[in-house]
Amino acid sequence: MEVGIDGIEIWTGKLELDLPGTFASAKGEDPGKYTEGLGLYTSSLPDAYEDIVTMAANAAHRLLRRKNVQPADIGRIDVATESAFDNSKPVSTYVAGCLDQVFDGEFRHANKGERKFACVSGTQALDDAHNWIRARRNRARAALIIATDTALYARDDPGEATQGGGAVAMLVDEDPDLVSFGTPQGIGSVDETDFLKPNQQFPSVDGKRSMQVYLARMREALQDFARNGGNTHPENFTLVPFHTPFPGMVRKAAALGFRHCVRDTEVEEQLADEIGRQPRPEAFDQQETYFEAIKSYTEELRHTSTYQEWYERTVEPTLCISREVGNWYTGSVHVARAAGLQEALVANRNLAGTSLLVASYGSGAQAEIHAETVQPGWREEIRQLNIDEQLDSRYELSFEEYEAIHDVHNHDESTDMEPFTTPHGEFVFDGWGRMGEREYSYVE
Repeated sequence: MEVGIDGIEIWTGKLELDLPGTFASAKGEDPGKYTEGLGLYTSSLPDAYEDIVTMAANAAHRLLRRKNVQPADIGRIDVATESAFDNSKPVSTYVAGCLDQVFDGEFRHANKGERKFACVSGTQALDDAHNWIRARRNRARAALIIATDTALYARDDPGEATQGGGAVAMLVDEDPDLVSFGTPQGIGSVDETDFLKPNQQFPSVDGKRSMQVYLARMREALQDFARNGGNTHPENFTLVPFHTPFPGMVRKAAALGFRHCVRDTEVEEQLADEIGRQPRPEAFDQQETYFEAIKSYTEELRHTSTYQEWYERTVEPTLCISREVGNWYTGSVHVARAAGLQEALVANRNLAGTSLLVASYGSGAQAEIHAETVQPGWREEIRQLNIDEQLDSRYELSFEEYEAIHDVHNHDESTDMEPFTTPHGEFVFDGWGRMGEREYSYVE
């Protein structure tokens, strides 16, 4: 039985913040810090009537309508987020309530839940749906998986430039049109405190530690993937989507991953004349000396044409959307997958039957790696995405407007302001209910 992603939709926040222009200028910083260092150009932020529910519901609504899926066809709705505003009522119930407004019938018999493990929880929700269908508990129904986040940081926090807001909705079913999931899976998971939100909206982040943890867990997950039967040779994969908090992080992760994947292969032997073979720990008396040697080797590896050609073909295409929207936390790796496939469509690459290596990560910390097979219907599915049109139609914020909208979405502030854009054919946040719950309506 083939199980995987049958359809995908992306919904981005309606507002745009120019990082090298507006943000860098206001901060008195070099624009290259953002474009060259972080690899970011603009951020997408939600307007005053947008939040994690509206973006999730709008992405899901477009997906279900396009795929001609009715409420009775959905057996579970799982929302992955680390921006939830209720510690009891899951975001999925709010989303289902929105969708009930526009569909004949209800999602009354769909199991609803909320997944939390930082940014990896979207992939975990896909795993749950996969297992649910393979266990035949779905009774011929599909799963609606949504990753939605408003990734805001406190003002003047080092992570402020990586902010973003949006949602990715995915339909998981048998005989999928987009990608099917492979069986081998690799996990790297250790109790860490690199990034957390203990009863607070904005994260506490140890940036340097977080980068180290990201790379370490990815390495462990890749090793576990190989032990569990996954083939890690770099030529096996046409695209390698990574969790992308910012593209600069992926540049580091990709080099480490490539180094691990070519070890003891003909690729390493071919590179030996140019940069030597990879250092092995048994050749060193001290671990610190080994680490320095492997660091130097990795830097040399990054400058070889062999690595650069692989990176340009398999990783670079997955970063095209992230550069324009920032970090979407749970949606990040799923945006990367869609971006890579969209770039392949534009380039007229024939990917059907080829493999993707998907590398997910969540702080706290866990990495998960699995392979996916691109399905024959991928072109038509990706052709339906309108993310480029959404990005082009965003309202560009001044720095003062950015400060104001940041306060609107700050739970500790009570800021009311007129939206910058006008909603049309979408769900909006429209006030508070009798018990302090958020309420939503559909605007024609």
